[in-house]
Amino acid sequence: MKLINIGFGNMVSASRLIAIVSPESAPIKRIIQDAKERGTLIDATHGRRTRAVIVTDSDHIILTYLQSETVAARIADENSDNLDEEDVNE
Repeated sequence: MKLINIGFGNMVSASRLIAIVSPESAPIKRIIQDAKERGTLIDATHGRRTRAVIVTDSDHIILTYLQSETVAARIADENSDNLDEEDVNE
């Protein structure tokens, strides 16, 4: 299981991510509100402004203060590290 740091020491399983989106649009704001009402919203912003919304396969919505590009880059870094390890093991 690969964990992605989403800020302040909070981690998310990379295999559970479906999407990383910006919180600006009205449909995403509705998704956040629906998750809050269902009790599936996880706020990992520590009081800072929400800059990215992570959607998981378990219908949890995670708010983070990191930009979506930053989270995506961390996922890409994890994937490239794993490819390097596989090359070494062959």
